[in-house]
Amino acid sequence: MAMNSDRARTRSIAVVCGAALTIAAIAHTNIRVTPASADPAILGSVTNPVAAPIVAMAATPSGAGYWLAGADGGIFTFGDAGFLGSAGSLTLTAPVVGLAATPTGRGYWLVASDGGIFSYGDARFYGSMGGTKLNRPIVGMASTKSGSGYWLVASDGGIFSFGDAVFFGSMGGIRLNQPVVGMAASHSGNGYWMVASDGGIFSFGDAVFYGSTGALRLNKPITSMAALTAGKGYWFVATDGGVFSFGDAHFFGSLGSSYLPAPIAAMAPAPDGSGYWLTGASGQVYPIPGPPPPPPGNSPTIGGCPVFPADNPWNTRVDALAVHPNSAAWITNMGASGHLHPDFGGQGAYGIPFITTNNGPKVPIQFVAYGNESDPGPYSMPLTAPVEAGSDAHVLSIDTAECKLYELYAAAKHPGYWTADSGAVWDLRSNATRPRGWTSADAAGLPIFAGLVKYDEVATGRIDHAVRFTVNQTQRSFIAPASHLGASSNVNAVPMGARFRLKASYDISGLTGESRVIAQALKDYGMINADQGSSWYITGAADTRWNDNDLNQLKSLPASAFEAVYTGPTYTS
Repeated sequence: MAMNSDRARTRSIAVVCGAALTIAAIAHTNIRVTPASADPAILGSVTNPVAAPIVAMAATPSGAGYWLAGADGGIFTFGDAGFLGSAGSLTLTAPVVGLAATPTGRGYWLVASDGGIFSYGDARFYGSMGGTKLNRPIVGMASTKSGSGYWLVASDGGIFSFGDAVFFGSMGGIRLNQPVVGMAASHSGNGYWMVASDGGIFSFGDAVFYGSTGALRLNKPITSMAALTAGKGYWFVATDGGVFSFGDAHFFGSLGSSYLPAPIAAMAPAPDGSGYWLTGASGQVYPIPGPPPPPPGNSPTIGGCPVFPADNPWNTRVDALAVHPNSAAWITNMGASGHLHPDFGGQGAYGIPFITTNNGPKVPIQFVAYGNESDPGPYSMPLTAPVEAGSDAHVLSIDTAECKLYELYAAAKHPGYWTADSGAVWDLRSNATRPRGWTSADAAGLPIFAGLVKYDEVATGRIDHAVRFTVNQTQRSFIAPASHLGASSNVNAVPMGARFRLKASYDISGLTGESRVIAQALKDYGMINADQGSSWYITGAADTRWNDNDLNQLKSLPASAFEAVYTGPTYTS
């Protein structure tokens, strides 16, 4: 395919007739989430399995909302995107493949692969190709600047124009290396681009050719494109989330190196050019750039060593992050009538103990279950180290000479060595995580020590890190920095690594002593799901100094006082 097909030879086709397919608005799905800002933000994703894959996306003029369209004609709305109707309950003769919004944001069109048009709100019907035999299926559409017309594009590059949409040319009748998969209109509305699955760009009218990937070898095919709404440039995205930018379209990032639960199906730009959204076929939406990184806190220390860098996820605040769209479903699954429970205290009988050493002895480790996901020994973990009571039998040891954290799960002492199901070694000066798919001494693949509530820090009146907690059912997925899947296929179960916080609006002024300090940390830094266990149980270090009367105040905090926050995409592999 020619990379620079600007002003290519075309066939002169301008179709302004076709079968009218305007139908009454039929409710299919209407999800509304209050937007956090006008920049690309996580305004919501489809939380339940979709009946048909998501195939198209469009943003509202304000940038504070978007629509997703399924192949069955279902419409999903988020932020300030209004639900104006869908074809989700109709029997379609061909799947929906495209979506375009009117300039007012009060209407939209759907187009099917046979060229049938469905119009809603103030989107008027100007004609379609429904009922006309096409050489190749329709793959996308674009609206004119006025909203009084639209173009349809077929996979062979054929263009069909309706209303005030002017025909500027097409690739119909010209042999292409790869099929066309999408189109976008120029800022003026006096031109358009087409993109092929290999990233080849074809430009017509005043749509300037700014570049393509037509001559490059791509990891995955291009699936969608978008143009700057107020500038000269465009982006396109591949099914693996790789984003390519040209002209004035700034590259804000991509998902090209991420593990995605479903291939990327479409993209939509923020109207002010400050970023873009990508949507997967499953309806999971990814804002790029995502939420601004939370400000780093004050890195906790032990024995002169940081407990991970200040910008480590454990040490970053989450009080300003957006609420996760699955928050309510996760809380319901965990037990909406539940209460927080401090799983430590009892004169040191409860909690996870730890030991510090300085150039401690290196002791051999024999792994009996998950050795292939464990860091090999020996560990700086003397056989005098305390073992957590109960079946988990965690052992934690910090060597302050190395600034390394050594952790074991299901550990047992033997003459001259330890046995354990799994183990991990952490460099406390690094943000390195476990290899994707690996566990650690904790089910989620996270360090345990980083999330323990410790008496000495509480005594200072301040906790500068997130808190480890457990839930009764963990989803077979994870959110970074976790690296290991949970156990359940229930889509409403909580992923490993999911982060929750105590709501800013919840009044903690009645709490005193240790509980007040911990509650404030749950507002500022939140808590991270690290293991499957009893829901709402937060973990602290075993210590005889805990005041149980103080800690018991935490049991008054209801599940309704918490919310999940969005810290990144959910991975299923």
